[in-house]
Amino acid sequence: MATRQSMEEFLQKCEDTIRYAQEQFKQSSLQEQYNNENYTSALQGLESTYNELCDLAHSANAQQREQLHRMRLQLQQVQNNMILEGH
Repeated sequence: MATRQSMEEFLQKCEDTIRYAQEQFKQSSLQEQYNNENYTSALQGLESTYNELCDLAHSANAQQREQLHRMRLQLQQVQNNMILEGH
């Protein structure tokens, strides 16, 4: 079972990753091709965090899995928006 502290820290990391990706998406729409590295970095961060989430879910209890599931949906939504809407 994942500890409460590790879950809180991971969920905070997810929120930070989402925030960074959203900022890069916004910057990308303003700067277009000048923000390619940060945009790509944000997408990689989303993917990496998603993979960590999947690993953590294996050791989580039912309540924690539900929290992780909701966070997974948020990560995927941001990632899909960035991929589909591009820059």
